[in-house]
Amino acid sequence: MGFLHPILFGVFLLFTATPPSFSQPPPEIDPPAPAPVSPADLCNEIFLSYTYIDGRQIPPNDTTNQPYRFESVLTVLNNGREELKEWRVFVGFQHHEILTSATNVIIVNGSDLPAPVGNGTIFAGYPVSDLKTAIQTAGDLKQMTATIELVGTQFMVAPPAIPMPSNISLVNDGWSCPEPKPTPFDEREISTCCIRDPNIEVNTTTITDKFLPRQPGDLTIMYDVIRSYDQNYLAEVKMENHNPLGRLDHWELSFDWMREEFIQKMQGAYPTVVDATKCIFGPQAQIYTGLDFADILTCERRPIIVDLPPTKKDDPVLGKIPSCCRNGTILPRIMDPSKSASVFTMQVSKMPPDFNRSALFPPQNWRIKGTLNPDYSCGPPVRVSPSLYPDPSGMPTNKTSVASWQIVCNITQAKTETPKCCVSYSAFFNDSIIPCKTCACGCAKETRRTCSAETPALLIPPDALLVPFENRTSLTVAWNALKHKNIPNPMPCGDNCGVSINWHLATDYRGGWTARITIFNWGEIDFPDWFLAVQMKKPAIRGFEKAYSFNASLLSVDGGVNNTMFMEGLPGLEYLVAERDELDPKKNLRVPGKQQSVIQFSKKLTPGINVAERDGFPAKVIFNGEECLLPDVVPIASGGRRNMFNTMVLFCIVIFVVVFVI
Repeated sequence: MGFLHPILFGVFLLFTATPPSFSQPPPEIDPPAPAPVSPADLCNEIFLSYTYIDGRQIPPNDTTNQPYRFESVLTVLNNGREELKEWRVFVGFQHHEILTSATNVIIVNGSDLPAPVGNGTIFAGYPVSDLKTAIQTAGDLKQMTATIELVGTQFMVAPPAIPMPSNISLVNDGWSCPEPKPTPFDEREISTCCIRDPNIEVNTTTITDKFLPRQPGDLTIMYDVIRSYDQNYLAEVKMENHNPLGRLDHWELSFDWMREEFIQKMQGAYPTVVDATKCIFGPQAQIYTGLDFADILTCERRPIIVDLPPTKKDDPVLGKIPSCCRNGTILPRIMDPSKSASVFTMQVSKMPPDFNRSALFPPQNWRIKGTLNPDYSCGPPVRVSPSLYPDPSGMPTNKTSVASWQIVCNITQAKTETPKCCVSYSAFFNDSIIPCKTCACGCAKETRRTCSAETPALLIPPDALLVPFENRTSLTVAWNALKHKNIPNPMPCGDNCGVSINWHLATDYRGGWTARITIFNWGEIDFPDWFLAVQMKKPAIRGFEKAYSFNASLLSVDGGVNNTMFMEGLPGLEYLVAERDELDPKKNLRVPGKQQSVIQFSKKLTPGINVAERDGFPAKVIFNGEECLLPDVVPIASGGRRNMFNTMVLFCIVIFVVVFVI
């Protein structure tokens, strides 16, 4: 048995000994790297991001201007303590983008898709326009976040280059956004954290406020629901002019129904097209099976609404609405406060799933325009506190609307807009008229074949001001031949303006000076209650005394300084008629409507004024709210004593041209 002892002992050692690998401590394992912190997690107020998702080349193949499809996502996240109401975000597109699709938003300026947005655009949330806080929702990101998927076309940024916008920012009042920066771990994303501007006091109780305050604007539109039913509601639309130089003539109002609504009835206004076919062949007919659509006014998704004539003011069906039925005229308050607003009502029918009294959605993409009036850009409808109305029972109380939205419209000054009126200059010391610019109000492509749109306008004699442009050729050619001016071929195109204004410097003496202003209406419509505003340089405006044939006064437009002469017709002269046929049928000419007055200035308060130079000519002229295009040069002194001789020579030249040339 002794020989087993060593063997058993070896077995014992085999099972009891610890292998060298087990006897060493376990190797140290590096802890997992912390997840990168998202920029959104570092923002305690409003976080904005723009993420480029994908893009590819699309036809046609064009090496000079190749189009590419792009897909991106805009994110708005409320990480603050304050509910963000009616959010609006600017995206600085910069590659001639054309937006074809955008979810959960509308374009603030009312553009329809596809829309060119290459100069940047502002988005507003729709149908959800408010972003709640994490405190209000226990961190529910669905109520805190707006995610906008964008699809469109951009030009000349080929993959792998990324067509990012130049900027993204929150444009709601009182917010400041630093310049966006690329996300550290994703070059396809830029983001910024917008904070409250410390220079603007913020009411800390606004988290409980239900409505935003009403905002100022050149023109405001109130959309008040005054009666609500399960399947329809009655809305009152009120347009008010707040700009002292703004106005509308023959206004046209348009908007987009977003939920298949249609208009049953209206009072105080009317659609330009009465048509129910889109309801008959659309889903509306499947819901309203018992409705006679022959009585429906319009089923257009984007109806165009116009005012009624004064003859319908007391019509029991179409009229009987205060501030309606004035042919679409809305005047400045300084002219007539009673004519500074226009009102109409409409019965709106709804579609499922909105069949309950509280499901109320205003139309979007509002636009308003007039005839020879300034252009307006309107924002989205903003929910405000209910409007108050006098109690119809006569009791000394007010009734409130069911719901109210405000649309703010402001006059735009885009450089691409074509003027609708122009100004010519003349003076007592020069016998030539500096006419309106060539194509001042645009030129049609067809006319450019027979005239030059680039050649400067030629000087004209004084008597040519009353002659339509198409009949001025012989006078203009003869006058410029007399002045030894070159006659271009082809001749310059006309100004094509419906209204032109001549500013004539009439006298200049030691104690003062005078100017004569003449308004010509070359259009086909009359202008009742017209007005004219002239802004002069500050030294000159201080010398204004009176206008002889106009009702004129000084007006403070820019605040604090009376820098504008505001003129309107005297009683009986407030009507500027349209172009008419000459009373003498043998002349076969059209004559413009005309209004004229002399304006008196004193030099007592303007020592050193140089009237003959720029000081005696306007810096800005506005007719019925529309800014008119001014000449680039002013008249210069040139032997005015020879006017009679020049006129006789001109007469002889014209006779020669007519008899022997034409």
